[in-house]
Amino acid sequence: MQRRTFLQAGPAALAGARALSGANDRIRVAVIGLGWRGGDHMDILSRIPGVEVATFCDVDEERLNKRAAEFESRTGRRPRLEPDLRRVLDDRGIDAVTIATCNHWHVPAGIWACQAGKHVYVEKPLAHNVWEGRQFVTAARRYHRIVQGGTQKRSNGYVRRAIQALKEGAIGDVYMARSVHFQVRDSLGFKPPEPPPAGLHWDLWLGPAPEQPFHRNLVHYNWHWFWDFGGGELANNGIHMLDVARWGLGLGVPSRVHATGGRFGYQDQGQTPNTLVATWEYSGGVQLVAEIRGRYTPLEAGMHSGVTFFGSKGYLVGDWSKRSRFQLYLGKDTTPEPDLGRLDDVDRADDDQLSHFQNFFDAIRAQKREMLTAEVAETHLSTVIALTGNISYRLGRKLQFDPASERFPGDSEADALLRRAYRSPYAVPDLAA
Repeated sequence: MQRRTFLQAGPAALAGARALSGANDRIRVAVIGLGWRGGDHMDILSRIPGVEVATFCDVDEERLNKRAAEFESRTGRRPRLEPDLRRVLDDRGIDAVTIATCNHWHVPAGIWACQAGKHVYVEKPLAHNVWEGRQFVTAARRYHRIVQGGTQKRSNGYVRRAIQALKEGAIGDVYMARSVHFQVRDSLGFKPPEPPPAGLHWDLWLGPAPEQPFHRNLVHYNWHWFWDFGGGELANNGIHMLDVARWGLGLGVPSRVHATGGRFGYQDQGQTPNTLVATWEYSGGVQLVAEIRGRYTPLEAGMHSGVTFFGSKGYLVGDWSKRSRFQLYLGKDTTPEPDLGRLDDVDRADDDQLSHFQNFFDAIRAQKREMLTAEVAETHLSTVIALTGNISYRLGRKLQFDPASERFPGDSEADALLRRAYRSPYAVPDLAA
């Protein structure tokens, strides 16, 4: 299929978007990617007043039909089904898309959607590489689109209360944030190349990634552990903690990063580490630390997943296994202070995911990107942190990073991993060119 006219930048593409006539007008949405996370999207969207799920899009037609049947059984409505996202973006009746594809499709789909006049909700991590993430931010600005990143902890009332407490000086001067995520995963084993199953549009699944044969360790979840498509656990679950840690520190992208780790406990077809410790350093001595481990149980780890902030007066601990509640410890006291609680005005029904989507649609109706709790520029910065950690791991050394240029000064080997070669016709446009 040829690239569509919406890929050409210009006002004509924006004119294709249907104007919302008022606060009571429906927002018609297409869900792109109907895997585990896309199933969450369709469920959450069906519960938001004023939102119509009009189209499902997935390159696997078996999964596409299965999700449509589930949705119809639940809601009594059957959406339009389309395996090619380009045809979805040609539809002028679609106001917004939610993207729950593999990581390597986030930016191509997101930029093309912006160029087609659609607002975008995109899952984390924002991008597969640093360069394309910056292009996505540029696209959101150039085409005046509302773009929300899927780092939904920013819409969690307990997390928001903790960030407020940090800003109020609850633990004094914050000098370090440490995030941990323990995720026990079994070996993938080795799967041989074979013809793609009927109904899977393999060329579309590959999209911008290099041409390669199908094997069953890629479709549909384990692509996370292959560099051509994913970013390992650091970019998968780790980014949620990194995003909250960076938010609490009140800082952008660090200037130094060093990551160590490896694949321990088993050998399989995957490429990304199952154990990684990364340290990012800001000027002034502030540090952000991430620890990813795949061979410990939550009981052994003590905390399955969460973030701890360290300050001159004490520390603040947030545990995701306890619904993201934070406990405050002052001085040398091992007994926590009273529960910080949550900000009820932003935590709707204690469901941060529902709140996060609702915030997206509220911002669309108001046409104010500043209303977003995870606007694309913020999600980009947290994604950059995860991706630079992976680059340090892959090169096996400490790296210097320039946050302004988003490059590794004087380091062509590291710079080469900031961008990929794109397979035609799925290239990300260079919007700065």
